[in-house]
Amino acid sequence: MSINQTMRHLGEERSVIREIFEYGNARKKEIGEENVFDFSLGNPSVPAPPEVNAEIARLIADMPPVKLHGYTSAAGAPEVRAAVAAYLQTQFGAPVSASRVYMTCGAAASLTISLAAMSEAGDEFVVVAPCFPEYRVFIERAGGKVVEARAAADFHLDFAALARAVGSRTKAVILNSPNNPTGAVYGREELAALAALLAEKSAERGAPVYLIADEPYRELTYGAEVPCLLNIYPDTVLCYSFSKSLSLAGERIGYIAVPDGCTDADALFAAVCGAGRALGYVCAPALFQRVAAKCLGKSGDIAAYRENRDLLWNALRAYGFECVPPEGAFYLFVRSPEPDAKAFCARAKKYELLLVPSDSFGVPGYVRISYCVAKETIQSALPAFEKLAKEYGLR
Repeated sequence: MSINQTMRHLGEERSVIREIFEYGNARKKEIGEENVFDFSLGNPSVPAPPEVNAEIARLIADMPPVKLHGYTSAAGAPEVRAAVAAYLQTQFGAPVSASRVYMTCGAAASLTISLAAMSEAGDEFVVVAPCFPEYRVFIERAGGKVVEARAAADFHLDFAALARAVGSRTKAVILNSPNNPTGAVYGREELAALAALLAEKSAERGAPVYLIADEPYRELTYGAEVPCLLNIYPDTVLCYSFSKSLSLAGERIGYIAVPDGCTDADALFAAVCGAGRALGYVCAPALFQRVAAKCLGKSGDIAAYRENRDLLWNALRAYGFECVPPEGAFYLFVRSPEPDAKAFCARAKKYELLLVPSDSFGVPGYVRISYCVAKETIQSALPAFEKLAKEYGLR
């Protein structure tokens, strides 16, 4: 058959998250949207901050259409790249030049471009499990090999596991903080220890072990600090998306930043540009490049996410479920009351509860619950969660 079988398989076997989301869409048509409790997708429900719509309206009114909707430079509009660099410098003191900022079509593009720019034959990429399932797809498509380092019991970094995972063939470690799916936020001392480990491993390897900072949830925390990795470990490549912070998941806008102190920074950024060209990720959406540039550091209503988190976490704990309170993002990672998380999720469907089993995140025995939904959805779902808990004898 004259087609790529790997691509065919990826098309036929969607990610577990997307599969559940599509099941939910079909189920809503059958029994009504209000009767299905879909906690599958990290799709922000809070409105974008007011600055977003205001800037869209201003741009439409003031900018000539040919410029508003026309091509920008392949790496992004110069004024947008300059705004991103200035924000990183001013907000975090991060050593980033506009000439090494690449505007992208969201986090997926940021990651796939960075991985393609780095990966050579035999390279390994370390991920901290549990982690976003698409990391594996992105890494393997770039020609790399995935090496998992399990997180500690509290879902923070396990340095013994990382020390075993990072070896002579490691090109980079991917770090996601605040974390999807656990909500863990890695602290400054923790990141400094990671930087020391990677510096030691780089010296042993005779080449840099890069750190890819995947940060679409940077602004979404509940009091925890998210330290800027660009200041902690120079060989960091920052992959950012505005999808979660600005509630713009469907607009696909983000960026890559290579700091000035990064090893072979110019060559690496040239490879980023080349990877963007090869993958067809040039000239990110022009309108939303400019919108993002005016809304740097803004976020949707974090108080609404906090309220959802507290409502759901307190109720599930009262029903007998075990879960660690998340420090950021908008997910609860809940221990399955039976070892087979897929079986637990299948049983939850009887109550129209759509949960994501943890197996594809790299660990067994948990489920991810995305609480970036309307508060009313959570309130309506609580009786179903209580019935599910009673079925397992949790209370």
